[in-house]
Amino acid sequence: MFPVALTGAPNVQLWANEHEIEPAAVQQLRNIAALSWTHGVRVMPDVHLGKGATVGSVIAMKDAVAPAAVGVDIGCGMEGVLTSLTADDLPDDLGGLRRSIEDAIPVGFRSHKQAVDLRPLEGLLPRVLTDQWGKPDLRPFWARFETLTDYVQKLHGRSHVQLGTLGSGNHFIEICLDTEDRVWLMLHSGSRNIGNELAKVHMETARKLPHNQDLPDRDLAVFLAGTPEMAAYRNDLMWAQEYAARNRAVMLALLMRIFAEKFAAADVTFDDPISCHHNYVAEELVDGVPMLVTRKGAIRAGAGDMGLIPGSMGTRSYVVRGLGNEESYQSASHGAGRVMSRTKAKKTFTIADLVAQTAGVESRKDAGVLDEIPGAYKDIDKVIEAQRDLVEVVATLRQVVCVKG
Repeated sequence: MFPVALTGAPNVQLWANEHEIEPAAVQQLRNIAALSWTHGVRVMPDVHLGKGATVGSVIAMKDAVAPAAVGVDIGCGMEGVLTSLTADDLPDDLGGLRRSIEDAIPVGFRSHKQAVDLRPLEGLLPRVLTDQWGKPDLRPFWARFETLTDYVQKLHGRSHVQLGTLGSGNHFIEICLDTEDRVWLMLHSGSRNIGNELAKVHMETARKLPHNQDLPDRDLAVFLAGTPEMAAYRNDLMWAQEYAARNRAVMLALLMRIFAEKFAAADVTFDDPISCHHNYVAEELVDGVPMLVTRKGAIRAGAGDMGLIPGSMGTRSYVVRGLGNEESYQSASHGAGRVMSRTKAKKTFTIADLVAQTAGVESRKDAGVLDEIPGAYKDIDKVIEAQRDLVEVVATLRQVVCVKG
C-alpha cells in the first residue's frame, strides 16, 4: 500500500493516507518539496502540522538546510533500557516510585540546583559521558561552548544545571512492561532551553538572507553550503544535538541509580541502552548523492538500527529495529503523532476523560497534562502497522508509571 506520492508532488512519498492529513500540513509538504534545494521528502504515518515543516517528515536537501525544519527542540529523542526486573519485583503501589523519580530528575521548568556530579554514577554511564577509560568526563564537550553564537554565551551556567532535566510538553519518563512482563525504563527529552535559544537565533538569521525573501512561508528559510551562516548554524546544531543526547544519558543514569538502590535485593542489571534522535540533521547518501537529511519527528531506521516509538500516556510503545528501506531514506516515525492541537485537546476533553484514558498508569491526572491525553494522539498500533516495511517490532511495551513536567 505504501508509499504513495503526494498528489502533484512526485518527490514527496507518503506512508500515510493523503486525505487523512490536515490540509495545512499537506500545504507545508508541498511548499518545502518545491524548494530548489529539496531533493525529496518522505512522510511518516505520524505526520501532522508543524512550524515550517510537518512533524513526521524526512527532508533531503542538496547543499542546504532549513533550521525551522529541524525545529526548536534540537536533538529531541528517546532513550530506553531493558532491566533484569519483572512485574513481580515492582511494588503494588507505584506512587512512591514515581515520587522518587520526580525528586531525582527535575521536570517542567525546574533545573538541578547544581550541575549533576557524574562520579557517583560511574558504571551506569554510556560512552557519551565518559573518557576513553570509562571515567566521567564532559570537559571536552563543555569546552566547545565558547564556539557557539555569542547570543547564548550568557546561558552557560543554566545549560550546566539543565543537563539531566526533563522539560515539559510531550516529554516524559516511563516505567514500562513488555509482553513478557520485563521492566523497561524509557524517557523522551531534548536540548532544553539552550537548544531552543540556538534554534530561534538561527531561524531569525535565515529569514533575513536575500535568497529567502520570496519564499511562500518565511519558516522555509534555508542556509546554503559554503556560507558563514551555514557554518555557524551547523556548529551550533551539532553541539545542541550532542547536548540533547547527553541530557538523556544523564537522566537515564539517574533513573538507573534509583532502580539499583530501590531493588538492590534483586541485584538489578541493565542491558545496553537504546538511544535515538528524532529532531536532527545528518549527512547521508540519498540516491547515491551526499545530502543533508533533516528528520523532524522521525528516527533513522537503517538496517539493524534500534529505535523507540512511543505512543501516548496510557497506550502502548514499541521497541523497533530498522529494515533499511531506501525509499523512506532509511527512516521511520518518531511516535503516534497528534490528531489535535493542545488548545483543542484542552477544550475537547475533561479531567474525568484523562483519568479514564490513563487508568492503570501511575501518573499526573490534572489540568496541567490534559493536552497530553491519549485521545489527542493517533492510534499507535495503526501507525506501526503503516510502516511494517520500515521497521520490525522487537518489543511491545505498556506504561505503568508516567512522569511528566
